[in-house]
Amino acid sequence: MSDQHIASAFDRDLEACQALVMKMGGLVEEAIRASGKALKSRDVEEAEQVRRGDKQIDELEEMINTQCATLLALRQPAARDLRTVLSVMKIGGNLERIGDYAKNIAKRTEVLAQMQPIEGTSSAIRRMTKEVESMLSDALDAYIRRDATAANEVRHRDLEIDQMYNALFREFLTFMMEDPRNITACMHLHFIAKNIERMGDHVTSIADQVIYLATGEMPEESRPKSNTEIYQMDGGDGSDEADE
Repeated sequence: MSDQHIASAFDRDLEACQALVMKMGGLVEEAIRASGKALKSRDVEEAEQVRRGDKQIDELEEMINTQCATLLALRQPAARDLRTVLSVMKIGGNLERIGDYAKNIAKRTEVLAQMQPIEGTSSAIRRMTKEVESMLSDALDAYIRRDATAANEVRHRDLEIDQMYNALFREFLTFMMEDPRNITACMHLHFIAKNIERMGDHVTSIADQVIYLATGEMPEESRPKSNTEIYQMDGGDGSDEADE
């Protein structure tokens, strides 16, 4: 088999993996959108659809990992191609985690639908989900174009998600102190807001991989975070992982 034929087969296999990433990305974008919409409208049926849809996202990640592992084992890619394969796997992993967080939001939505609503909070959370969905869409577009500048812009937009989360965190504390009957609902809403904040972190990680693909180097500067005191209070060190 000629070197040209081997290279051509590798390119086809790699394109197939990247197509799976884009398909997975589309499903995750829809999961974010639907989970935020279901929470705002208290739509238990739509929340259940988000939960069921997570299985397909998980299956796609498994397919990506399997195909990438095969590429690594059989094709022994050169440096630039190796970078692409490894980034595809990492992006797939980040997308899977975002999907898990969307599923978690759907789970808590089904519980919150049985409780008295906390006025104004679901709209604020909906704005957060829309912004994360937009960030993810832009990160995936940057991935297609290998656009490091656009990816870096996505990284810095995560600060807005952090600020929105911090504002909600304070609101929840106020609601709970004003009326103890709000405590259970506010706790669920707080975990939902935290899930969305974590989504933003994973979108930022995708943007990091785009920069790595485009430049060969990971971003040097740390992305800005907002109000580290609040992050320490609620376990913002990364220990709060999505449910399986």
